[in-house]
Amino acid sequence: MAKYRVLIDANDEKGLVYKVSKLFYEKDLNILTNNEFVDKVNNKFFMRSVVDGEVTKEELLLGLKKVLPLDSSLQVIEPKRKNIIIMATKEMHALGDILIRHEAGELEANILAVISNYDTLQPLVEKFDIPFVCVSHEGLDRAEHEEKILQELAKFSEIDYIVLAKYMRILTPRFVENFENRIINIHHSFLPAFIGANPYKQAYDRGVKIIGATAHFVNNNLDEGPIIAQDVTEVNHAYSWKDMQRLGRDVEKVVLSHALKLALEDRIFVYANKTVIF
Repeated sequence: MAKYRVLIDANDEKGLVYKVSKLFYEKDLNILTNNEFVDKVNNKFFMRSVVDGEVTKEELLLGLKKVLPLDSSLQVIEPKRKNIIIMATKEMHALGDILIRHEAGELEANILAVISNYDTLQPLVEKFDIPFVCVSHEGLDRAEHEEKILQELAKFSEIDYIVLAKYMRILTPRFVENFENRIINIHHSFLPAFIGANPYKQAYDRGVKIIGATAHFVNNNLDEGPIIAQDVTEVNHAYSWKDMQRLGRDVEKVVLSHALKLALEDRIFVYANKTVIF
């Protein structure tokens, strides 16, 4: 018995759900879960189905291609643990949360390595028996440093996602284009007015009433990639900036792990710099 995640992204037309469901029936596939969405503004149809049965992946792909519009995007995925690389700098909250969830079996992932430009987090990572690679940026320009990181990444035959767990260096277009829609970042984006050093201190000085975080795919526009997950928490005048920082970090780590889980479970469709998530 095989299980498949079927992901369909197509121009909307009458009868798509019927055609796909009919094919599942004809192939004697059991539908375990099914989600659909139609973006009427852009005439786009999205569908994620989880099915199981005796049919082969190739046979299912061939059958679906015959009933879908020609320009459709189609994936038939056999669920398995995906390979991820985590990149970090010095902050441990986001990285530590992922490591703990991985250790607890909550993530369908193999953490191949943690890469950092400092060795600060090495003791933490090694407690989980995960390889730690320090690629220092000292004395290197951005391109030279990224080239060394790419050389490290090339040592792994298959990387599904790169997770930036508070990796505090801006990636160049050359790096990003190697992993389109496969780099997940966490950002304190509910503090959009506060850029640069210590955004929580800036937020405190302005008397904000809400702080939060956004996980998104990385593109060439800083912190403007397709949004995957967001959350917020309320604060008030009694909170110090360190209280806000602590709460903000709590939100950051939960949002990042949630976004990673969605990616690992093939629940994200990306289009027009937005996401559809089932």
